[in-house]
Amino acid sequence: MRAADVSDLRILARRRLPRFLFEYIDGGAFAETTLKRNVEDLQTLSVRQRVLRDVAEIDLSTELLGRRAALPVALAPIGLAGLYARRGEVQAARAAEAAGIPFCMSTVAGCSVEEVRAAVREPFWFQLYMIRDRSFMRDLLARAEAAGIDTLLLTVDLPVSSTRYRDIRTGLANASGVGGLVSRMWQVAQRPGWAWDVGLFGRPHQLGNVARVMPPGTGLGGFFDWVAANYDPSVTWKEIDWLRELWKGRLVLKGVLDPDDARACVSVGVDGIVVSNHGGRQLDGAPSSISALPAVAEAVDRRITVLMDSGVRSGLDVIRAMASGADGVMIGRAWAYALAAQGQRGVAAMLETIRAEMLVAMALIGETRVAGLDRSVLTSGPADLSGPPGPARPAVAG
Repeated sequence: MRAADVSDLRILARRRLPRFLFEYIDGGAFAETTLKRNVEDLQTLSVRQRVLRDVAEIDLSTELLGRRAALPVALAPIGLAGLYARRGEVQAARAAEAAGIPFCMSTVAGCSVEEVRAAVREPFWFQLYMIRDRSFMRDLLARAEAAGIDTLLLTVDLPVSSTRYRDIRTGLANASGVGGLVSRMWQVAQRPGWAWDVGLFGRPHQLGNVARVMPPGTGLGGFFDWVAANYDPSVTWKEIDWLRELWKGRLVLKGVLDPDDARACVSVGVDGIVVSNHGGRQLDGAPSSISALPAVAEAVDRRITVLMDSGVRSGLDVIRAMASGADGVMIGRAWAYALAAQGQRGVAAMLETIRAEMLVAMALIGETRVAGLDRSVLTSGPADLSGPPGPARPAVAG
């Protein structure tokens, strides 16, 4: 099967991965209402088709947190991507670098920060959880700094881990239990290609950044136990000051949906936020990221960078998000599907598809630069062609 878009990559990923890993990527919290809204609400946004405009030269490049990017897109942090394909984070980071966009590595990656850094020319972004083991955090931040990383994304919407029914059904939620282990082993046996390529040869690095605090021989169950035990539900805004003492680079808070929280982010001096509901994996019933975005962007009033994730599946979705107030978009599940389906080649092809879709959409809405994307290119109904175009997006520094 030749993948034409992200939905095809999802099918290929499902065919290749053991069920518990595919459902871990694909699923959300509880009834998955928010997961569905993320995608559906993006689709409800119509764009104004404009004609007879010179769109012979279209520039999709922009600046994201101080660096030039070929697209207004970054690869979002994905936990355990090293289990979707062998050395998965390495493959994804290489694909992102070749495409000229940022890659953000997860704290709970399958590979270590040192392994990924050694595989690429330029430093990438790094995602951090505020966890109970502060000594581990200090060590991990020092390792990130030593790797030349200058942009840190702190995930703030995970004081506790939500319930994901798909993980219960596949045995992943009972990662340390005998029943869960037997269930997962059976699922692995159904995917011999993955078992050979990733399950066997990928094992030496599957604990990634947390391997140093794991007892020798710790498996997937022990890994999940450690992660679940170290989420810190007592974290408040004062921990941002503590983190600032340790981290001198750019700091972005990921998981903001409320305008009041967005204004608080500005007041504590962070460099940016990611409007995100964790891909629908945390609070089921929360608003979709795209529906929350306009009010959040208005609240920060361009004082900091605003990124968005959750539900983005196409280049047109990127344009919809930019027109709704985002300075850039982070893609999560789409690259996870691509990686699981075809490795680095799949991630590269997915990004090329996003680029091609953006070029077509930009031409048909009559825009030649992403800086020109604002609410004027959107309509919830028939386009009002009598109104003047909206103001161009000003440049964002940092």
